Amino acid sequence: MAAVGQWLRRPLDALEAARGQLMPFAAVALGIGIGLWFLLPIEPGRLHYALALAACLGAVVLSVAGPQPLRVLFAFVAVLALGFLAAGLRGHLIAAPVLEFRYYGPVEGRVVEIDRSSSDALRITLDRVVLEDVAPKKTPVMVRVSLHGEQPFHSPAPGETVIVTALLSAPDGPVEPGGFDFRRMAFFDRLGAVGYTRKPLLLLEKPATGEEVIARLRAWLSAGMKAHIPGDAGAFASGAMTGDRSGITQETVAALRDSSLAHLLAISGMNLAFLVTFVFVLVRTGVAMVPPLALRVNAKKVSAVLSLGVALFYLLLSGANVATERAFVMVAVVLGAVLLDRRAITLRTSAIAAILLLLARPESLMEPGFQMSFAATVALVWGFSVLDHKVLLERWPRWTVPVFTLVASSVIAGFATAPYAAATFNRFTDYGLLANLLTVPVMGAVVMPAGAVAALLAPFGLAALPLWVMEQGVRWILGVAHWIAGLEGSVTAIPEPSALAMPLITLGGLWLICWPGRARLAGVAVIAAGLALWPMAGRPDLLISGDGRLLGLIGPEGRALSWAKGGGFAAENWLENDGDLVGQQAAADRPGFSGPRGEREFSLAGLSGLALSGKGAESKLASACAAHDLVVIAVWIDDPPEGCVVIDQKRLSQTGALAFRVTRSGISVTGTRQSPRLWVGKPMLPGALPVLVAKEAPLLAAQ
Repeated sequence: MAAVGQWLRRPLDALEAARGQLMPFAAVALGIGIGLWFLLPIEPGRLHYALALAACLGAVVLSVAGPQPLRVLFAFVAVLALGFLAAGLRGHLIAAPVLEFRYYGPVEGRVVEIDRSSSDALRITLDRVVLEDVAPKKTPVMVRVSLHGEQPFHSPAPGETVIVTALLSAPDGPVEPGGFDFRRMAFFDRLGAVGYTRKPLLLLEKPATGEEVIARLRAWLSAGMKAHIPGDAGAFASGAMTGDRSGITQETVAALRDSSLAHLLAISGMNLAFLVTFVFVLVRTGVAMVPPLALRVNAKKVSAVLSLGVALFYLLLSGANVATERAFVMVAVVLGAVLLDRRAITLRTSAIAAILLLLARPESLMEPGFQMSFAATVALVWGFSVLDHKVLLERWPRWTVPVFTLVASSVIAGFATAPYAAATFNRFTDYGLLANLLTVPVMGAVVMPAGAVAALLAPFGLAALPLWVMEQGVRWILGVAHWIAGLEGSVTAIPEPSALAMPLITLGGLWLICWPGRARLAGVAVIAAGLALWPMAGRPDLLISGDGRLLGLIGPEGRALSWAKGGGFAAENWLENDGDLVGQQAAADRPGFSGPRGEREFSLAGLSGLALSGKGAESKLASACAAHDLVVIAVWIDDPPEGCVVIDQKRLSQTGALAFRVTRSGISVTGTRQSPRLWVGKPMLPGALPVLVAKEAPLLAAQ
């Protein structure tokens, strides 16, 4: 018995021995608590928060006064509960009105952001919104409008008050249950309505003095770059330096994505690190070149202070999105360590940055940018610390050190971010390492320094030469991106992972990196389990879009789509989640649906189905219901006929997009609005989900 007790104490003794090295696990605990809040199928109530608060306070007391071997565990529980509370507090503080109906009419507001939609249309985000006949307390804080067609009267600029006639609605939810939830992202951005217009945009009022100064400066710098650097090169340079990506074509975005170079465009750790390093080296070198000054000031600390100021300015200039905030926090912690004469780049530094960002914006945990940024950062810090002990670079020729560093950083960061990129974009870029080796040095040694010098010389009219240098670097990067993306086999399709795959891969990787003892190797087994579970998710047999206009049915050749046009965003996401990179037209040509465009017949587990759309669809509903078991109609039906299951826009407005899975026990149906969370809006009414009984066994249906 004593031996059993001693065996049980070994993990606690290991925890106690590792106390001084467990700071990274505080960030892990905080993230787990935040993740639990987001993954709950119901909205937490007062009882949940009271229990979490009690657990947090009790665990804090026990972590200080409890039994010594258990104090670390109690501290972990306290931070986990704190993460749950922080996410709930943020959700309720950020809550803002969401448009509850489809609105068509005048939309007035101040321009705060300009970018491009997935259809390549210019898009503006407005605050100080005014909608006709909508009470202020029900008016969204922010709306986003895509400007289709030409705008002959006015080109929008930040800070202007504009007006346009537009069609608005609430932000869409996921295109399928379990998919990326744009509605949740919009909720935390306080974006209460999205829409489009084909009408001209009109200027109501020019920016007031001192209003939106940073945004206007960003627009001025962006316009200057595009004027000196034409085409996609200028748009890329502007996007990398100022965050203004409104001029980049979707073709270039796709090439950057398929060559694993999209991170060069995102203003995140790499871009900010390049800029801050350039400023730090420039200032420190400048101080060293003036002996009287160098003898009287600490050049390293002066460089750190000035670099921090440049980083803050760049954060504001780039729009302060989540990726840039993460990068700024990381840079600020590193420069703070320099000022305090501490080792700057450690796992503890990464953990502090993660904790600060998660407490300020808990929702960032659910965003791919946060996940990939910290995966790369933590892996690089750990990887190079291991290499420092294993590789004696001082024995190598000096010229090989930069080459080794470049290759090692690309390999380490590539492996660390690959699972997250595959889960997010459903693809693996086979030649991504080659693309990064060819472009990352150019980005760091040419593009970012030239851009910084151009910004410094622009007030004196001397920016032409550095902008020309920047253009050459950018054209090289874009050339490599298009070349790599065009290679045969450059992209491998990856299906959507199961729900447990990514959490296991993440926790296994963190354990492998952060635990100080040999027990860290257990993380390899956890990662392997996550990879083994990846393909176990299973894809829905039938998907119906949220408006009922598009259906996707699994068949022998892959998912068949009911229409070759329309619903392109849903179609693209469904196919990508299947691990299928064909286009909508090719998927519509697959066997699975038959009949004319407005009356598409299909079969699911022996049930006969019909998808009705277009003019006159409502008049065909009664006869369709008499001849089929399931009818999907892209019309609002107040009184559906009996005799079949009808899925119309009224039902879909309650359920959201639907997924049907044929199981051994029957047909399982799930909707995107099932979980009554803050960002979902009105909860789904009981009985809203359709109930279907299979007529064929699952194996027969699959055949």
